[in-house]
Amino acid sequence: MTEYFQIGLIAKPHGLAGEVNVFPTTDDPSRFKKLKKVILEAGREGRIELNIERVRFFKKFVIVKFKEYNSIEEVEKLRGKELIIHRDNAQKLSKNEFYASDLMGMSIVDEEGKELGILKEVISTGANDVYEMERADGEENVMIPAISECIKNVDLDKGIITIHVMDGLL
Repeated sequence: MTEYFQIGLIAKPHGLAGEVNVFPTTDDPSRFKKLKKVILEAGREGRIELNIERVRFFKKFVIVKFKEYNSIEEVEKLRGKELIIHRDNAQKLSKNEFYASDLMGMSIVDEEGKELGILKEVISTGANDVYEMERADGEENVMIPAISECIKNVDLDKGIITIHVMDGLL
């Protein structure tokens, strides 16, 4: 299972006082308001824990001020860096909800246990997610709606998603 989740990418400095524009990669950008700390993926320097001083929103960006940085020169080097959080700080899921990153690469089987393929991508469409399956038989990838009529079971421990093959799916 994924231990860390990306929640944003630092786009560029914002102003002169050490704030940064963060492009949120989380489903709920308002969650930045609840966070006290994030982890910066700093490349060669490794991971650096940063304390959030304040958060505000502007257009598609989350503007974040970290206590550790106080000038544009200090944050300029953060361009393009990822902000991540530990799984313990991730949003809690309801029953039958899963983190997309935990599902990637899982085997997809039909109700008889026949292997159909591998989950390659989870696509958010608004109404429901769609799973892109790379077929085991080498045919063209298939889009599977992530709805209860189709997804019958997800076993994270075994790495298997069991689906009902609806008419016209394959």
